[in-house]
Amino acid sequence: MKQDSRIIPILQADQISRQQAPSAPVGGVAAPPPLTLYIHVPWCIKKCPYCDFNSHEVPDQLPEAEYLEALTADLEAALPNVWGRQIQAVFFGGGTPSLLSEATLDAILMMVRSRLPLCILPEITLEANPGTAEANRFKGYAASGVSRISLGVQALDDAQLLALGRIHDASQARHAIDLACQTFERVNLDLMYGLPEQTLSQWRQALQEIRGYATGHLSLYQLTIEPQTVFAKYPPKQPDDDTLADMEDVITDEIVSHGWDRYEISAYAKRGQQCQHNMNYWRFGDYLGIGPGAHSKLSFQDRIIRQARTRNPQQWMQNALRRDDSHITHDATIERQDMPFEFMLNALRLKEGVPSDLFESYTGMPLREISAPLNRAMDEGLLSEDPTRIVATELGWRHLTTLQSIFLPENL
Repeated sequence: MKQDSRIIPILQADQISRQQAPSAPVGGVAAPPPLTLYIHVPWCIKKCPYCDFNSHEVPDQLPEAEYLEALTADLEAALPNVWGRQIQAVFFGGGTPSLLSEATLDAILMMVRSRLPLCILPEITLEANPGTAEANRFKGYAASGVSRISLGVQALDDAQLLALGRIHDASQARHAIDLACQTFERVNLDLMYGLPEQTLSQWRQALQEIRGYATGHLSLYQLTIEPQTVFAKYPPKQPDDDTLADMEDVITDEIVSHGWDRYEISAYAKRGQQCQHNMNYWRFGDYLGIGPGAHSKLSFQDRIIRQARTRNPQQWMQNALRRDDSHITHDATIERQDMPFEFMLNALRLKEGVPSDLFESYTGMPLREISAPLNRAMDEGLLSEDPTRIVATELGWRHLTTLQSIFLPENL
């Protein structure tokens, strides 16, 4: 096949980098990418009707001691896979991690620090529910080392919050935002649009209010109906497609035009406020996930693997404490033909894309192996012809699923 001249500079850079860097065995990497730690806290006060995450209604008494013991066993079992590697960021996700007491959160971080080397001043994120009881714990979390709070606000209208099945009201949300901004320098607010019966003016008003808070990061999502949720069984009436498109345009008017950069499909940040754990994830970096249902992606010289833990919290605790790997329900090597799609599925979500040489560094595959889909994506105007970066064009970002699918195994 004739080589497309547009990717020759990329391939020449690829050849130079391979001459200068140590070669990696097929299916692995010469040096592992950055590593972050994800800790899953599975309990919620109530399961929201739109939620398809691994969350479970909290029992009468939160089993914090048992959870900590099992989490310790889970991490210790994983240590051989990450031995000597430094953790760049920590992310507590859920569920509702802010259900944990300050003492338990502190004990978890002490346990992690005693077993894994953390970088200097790592970003430690904790997802929180805006309910007043959890919000009042913020100072204790900060004292333990949490440096970033991600608040699941979702809406600032009582009727909309009720329709979403949230346990907090708008006044609690506003109180939690104020308290978070007083306590932490890094605060993310989750907000959804396309809510049942939501109007365009209501969405604009919500963004204008959010803009007034001293937060540096926003996660703005369209409500989607996921399988196996209550909303899938009883679909709410959402705005029509034209209104949804207008709602996305309003984000540009009210957020992007006022100092937030849309650096990822659903993420908006002021300068220096990007989420470090998520940035590593989107760049195809490594992450170790512990806790029920947590996922990991780990790189070695001879392979790159994905793992998943037992989803049920009680079963996970029982299995983790056996210390026999029975808490691992999935442990598989990423096949070479699947690597390009896995890489692009993440990297192309970033507005700036990634440096071209990151593909080989993080997959162990030379860039020339994907010259055919690269050519096709550029021919269709979906991928930039910049030889130094793999980055979607504006058209590619609008049709991201189409662009990503070009890198499926059958298209290599």
